[in-house]
Amino acid sequence: MGLRLVEKGNHSKRMVVFVALFLITTLFFFYNSTSTNESYETFKLAAYNSATKNTDLKKWAGKDGYIPVFGNKSLTLHCGQCALVTSSSHLLGTGAGAEIDRAECVIRMNDAPTSGFDSDVGNKTSLRVVAHSSVIRFFRKPQEFLNCSDCPSVIFWGPPTKIGPSASGALYKLIHRVAATCTNLTTFVVTPSKMRKFDTLFHKETGRDRQKSQSWLSTGWFTMVIAIEICDKIKVYGMVPPSYCGRHPQPKRMPYHYYKPRGPDECVTYLQNERGRRGNHHRFITEKQVFARWAKLYNISFVHPTW
Repeated sequence: MGLRLVEKGNHSKRMVVFVALFLITTLFFFYNSTSTNESYETFKLAAYNSATKNTDLKKWAGKDGYIPVFGNKSLTLHCGQCALVTSSSHLLGTGAGAEIDRAECVIRMNDAPTSGFDSDVGNKTSLRVVAHSSVIRFFRKPQEFLNCSDCPSVIFWGPPTKIGPSASGALYKLIHRVAATCTNLTTFVVTPSKMRKFDTLFHKETGRDRQKSQSWLSTGWFTMVIAIEICDKIKVYGMVPPSYCGRHPQPKRMPYHYYKPRGPDECVTYLQNERGRRGNHHRFITEKQVFARWAKLYNISFVHPTW
C-alpha cells in the first residue's frame, strides 16, 4: 500500500513536471511566434514605408527624357486640366465624349481609336503614348492617327534596342520613316536613361525590382507618369480601383478594351498578370495601388468608375 502511494506520488510529480514543461514549451513557441510575427510585421511596415517615399515627379521629369525621332522639335507640352482616357470598356455607354473633348489636353494610349466611339471617349487628342509592341498596330490606321490637320504629339516607349536612337531594327526604322513623312506629327522616343528611371521609380514605389519580379511596366504606368509631368490636374476616365477584381461576387465579364468586344476579360487579364510567375507580366493591380497614392499628391481623380 505504502509502495503504491509512493509510486502514485512519483507519478503525480512526473505529471506536474510534464505539464509544467509542456506549458513552458508552449509559451516559448507562442512567444517566439509572436515575436517573429511582430518582427515580420515591422519589417513589412519598414519595407513599405521605404518603398513608398513620395517621389516628386515634377522634379523627377528632367529635361532629357524624350528626344525627337526626326528634326529638332522639343516636347514643350504643358497643360492645366488633362483628361487621361484609358481603353477600358467601362467607358461604353457613359456619354463622356463631350466632357473629355472640353479638357485642355487629352491623353490617349497605344492604338485605342476614337472613330465610332466618340460619344463615349471623345475625338480630341493632344498626346498619345504608344508602346513598342503597339507600333505596327498604330501605323496600320493612318486614317485614324496620321491623316489630320492638327496631329497630336506621340511618345513611343520601349527597349532602347528596339526603338532607341541607336537601334537599327525594323521598329525604329518604321517610326523614323513615318515621322519623316508626316511632318505634322510630332514624334518622340523615351531615352535609355529615362527608361532606367522608370524602372527605378517602379522599384521605389512598390519595393519590387522590376526585372527580378519579372514585371513589365504597362503603357498605363508610362502614361500616368508623363501626365503628372505635364499636367496640373488629371481626370482619368475608365480606370478601375485596385480592389475592383477582388470583389465578391466577381464583377460581370467586361472586355479588356472597349474596341475589342470579343477580347479577353478585364479581371481575368488583371489577375493572371498580377499572379503570374513564369515569364514577364504587367502588374496592373500593383500599379493601380501606386496611382491611388499618387492621386492624393498630384490632383488626380478617377471617373467611370469613380473612386
